[in-house]
Parts: sequence; C-alpha cells; structure tokens
Amino acid sequence: MYSFEQLKIFVTVVETGSFSATARKLNRAQSGISQAISNLEIAINQTLFTRNKNIPSLTISGKALLPVAYSILHQQKYFDQKVDALAKNYEHEVIIAIDESLNNQDILKVIAPLADQFPITNFEIISTTTDDVENLVKIGKSQVGIIYSDGELKVDMDFFLLGQARFLTISSPEHPLAKLKAVTSNDLKAHRQCVHRSLSQKELWFSYAISSRIWYANTHQTIIDLVVQGIGWALVPELAIKRYINQAEVVTLPVTHEQGGWLTPVGCVVSRSRSTGPVLQSLINRLQQHFLKSDSAGIKQF
Repeated sequence: MYSFEQLKIFVTVVETGSFSATARKLNRAQSGISQAISNLEIAINQTLFTRNKNIPSLTISGKALLPVAYSILHQQKYFDQKVDALAKNYEHEVIIAIDESLNNQDILKVIAPLADQFPITNFEIISTTTDDVENLVKIGKSQVGIIYSDGELKVDMDFFLLGQARFLTISSPEHPLAKLKAVTSNDLKAHRQCVHRSLSQKELWFSYAISSRIWYANTHQTIIDLVVQGIGWALVPELAIKRYINQAEVVTLPVTHEQGGWLTPVGCVVSRSRSTGPVLQSLINRLQQHFLKSDSAGIKQF
C-alpha cells in the first residue's frame, strides 16, 4: 500500500527534476528518496520514471498518475486544514452583506486575504440595499453588514464607522435641469425623480422622493441607467458615476442646498445574535485597520 509521503516525494521529484534536488528540498538522504519511489512503484505495480543517465523522466503511467497524486495530496491538505479548523473553532461559513453601491474593489481587497488565512471557511457576499443589509444582520442571516449610516443608535447590533460617501445630484446633459445655472429644490420637484429604495419599499433618508413623478429602482446602477436614458434626475454615489461623467453621459447639477454634494457616513454593523469566532473577528479587525489607516490622512472617502 502506498503512503501520502510516497506521493509527496513522487510529485516533488517531478517538480524539481531530480532525486538529489528532491532530497535537498525535503531534507532527506538521496538514497531514501530513490527507495521511496521504488517502493511506490512496487506498491502500485507501475513504473513511474525512466532513469536514463540518472535523470528521471515520467513514463506514460507516471504522466497518467501525476494529476491523481496532486488531487490526493490536495484532499489530504484540505482534510488537515478542516481538522485544524475544528480544533480552533473556526467558523464554517461567514456571510457578509454589503450595500450594492459600496461593494467595490476597495472593500473586496480588504476581504480577499481571508481566503488564504482561513482556506476551509466558506464566504458568501450579498449585495443589496442598506435597509435589507441591516435586516439580514438583525435577524442573524448575515454576521456583518456594510451600510450607509443614519446616525441612529443600533440597539440590536454593534456598529463602527468606516468612512463617508459623497452623493451627487445628476441628470442627462439634455435634461432641462442641466440648462440651469442654479437648481433649487422647487426646480427638482418640478421634474421626474429616479429614487432608490429597498424591496421593503424603504428609501435612504437623504435621497427620498420629493417629486410627484417618480420611478423607483432597488440598485443605484439601475437609477444611473435611468438617468442616462433621460427618465429623470437622481441623487447617486459619486464613486458610481465617475465614468459616466467622464463620458459626458450624465452631468452633476448645481443644487443650491447641496453645494459639493451630500456626505453620509459609511459603517459596519455586526450581528449580536451570532457568536464572533476567529474568522469573523479577523474580518472585523481588517475593516477597522483599513479605516484607521485611511483616517490618518483624513476620513476614508468611498
């Protein structure tokens, strides 16, 4: 019967190209490496290498068995990781809910290293509205949520600040509002508004409907697409419209009561109905460290 150690030596010989290099890499005697390969060949009744001029070359059987050996060793590694995770009480799954307009490369770069740090933990990332994110965390279906914060005390979940996001009022270049040198709230009310709201029909507290004519959507991307089509005006995240502004598909409106746009806090909510294990704690630490690093040069801008 072959062993995991023999399979490891087999693939290492292939990777290094010689028995001597394998011996150096595995800190073993070269004779021990040769004997291990011979014992493996006897155990499976197959010749794995030709040994012309002392240079091992894979045989047809060796080439056929190499990917299987890699697969077996990978499964062994996964098994060992799983055992280690069980011993350390690592979570099997972490669910992160993020407001769809905040789910960007910066956030994913913070989360991504957890894949190597906790290789056996499954992660699920849900993109939805801030209201739906809060609800998922509140009922324990998500351990962590990244949201726009209204400043209210979260009595059923923990909260910490990540930074702030700027929202800008936009329209298409051909829209009547785009022709005005200054846009008042009465001007906005006179035209159709594209409004973001959740599946439970809740609107963000700073971008709620003020017009009598409204089109609703539950993603900011759809809102932007509607504005590009000339449907109406909208208040949307600055980060999401840079490309559209550069391509002259939308313009920012000179709103008199929001000069420079609307700034709103971005924060992280953490469920109190689910225990905080090593994986979740590491995620929280990474988010907080990212915020503190950004805060040294000013509040993080999303």
